[in-house]
Amino acid sequence: MSKAKLQYHCSACGSLHSKWSGQCSDCGAWNTLEESLNIPTSKQATERTGNYTGEQAVIRSLQEVSLHENPRIPTQQAELDRVLGGGLVSGSVILMGGDPGIGKSTILLQTLTELTALDSLYVTGEESLQQVGLRAKRLGLPTDRLRLLTETCVENILNLAAKEKPGLMVIDSIQTIFTDHLQSAPGSVSQIREAAAKLVRFAKQTQTAMFLVGHVTKEGTLAGPRVLEHMVDTVLYFEGDPGGRYRILRAVKNRFGAVNELGVFAMTEHGLKGVSNP
Repeated sequence: MSKAKLQYHCSACGSLHSKWSGQCSDCGAWNTLEESLNIPTSKQATERTGNYTGEQAVIRSLQEVSLHENPRIPTQQAELDRVLGGGLVSGSVILMGGDPGIGKSTILLQTLTELTALDSLYVTGEESLQQVGLRAKRLGLPTDRLRLLTETCVENILNLAAKEKPGLMVIDSIQTIFTDHLQSAPGSVSQIREAAAKLVRFAKQTQTAMFLVGHVTKEGTLAGPRVLEHMVDTVLYFEGDPGGRYRILRAVKNRFGAVNELGVFAMTEHGLKGVSNP
């Protein structure tokens, strides 16, 4: 077995370096290089197939590409639909970031319970099934169609999702998900990058709409490699004062709509309610 090698990865862009320096030579960020061990695994475990879109690599002309647009799927949350550009798109991956306690899990749980047009699956790596159930009960949400899974291994999640065949999935949160093919701890740059790549590939192959919940740093940026935002179709930020009533949802990237729309929500005893005229 090959000997483990010491390396340094950039927490901002995910690039690898053989020695430490104060500035990342790839992205230019300062004091972002972190020490890690590169433990070689078998060739079979590290093989990668396909790409982020899940399609077989074939060269085509533009005339051979189907330009049919899938219809939008309303989420029953008017403010969320407006920020998304009119609703969900099958096969799209949406990354939602925000401070702890801001309401990310609440708004997505509401969306899953109220959206009856799609079979849905809520995957949580931070709470137990009982905690999610009690929150849904406290908010008075309909739970007869709510399907839950507590799992953090991405391979197990995808195997179970392939059998369940949901039209909409929520992964809460991407920082808790890991792949068995890497030895690093969950939440590390490499784990987030590889786990997200597998989830994005699954969403594209099965035309499953997917929400990824992401933590943010003290600076207000999404935790993890910068490439995470490039891999997904839409990046949303949920903002506001945790002690206040109002929340703002804004898009900083959207491949299916504009990024100049804002959604305003008010926190009530029955969850987040859209404010159409703030």
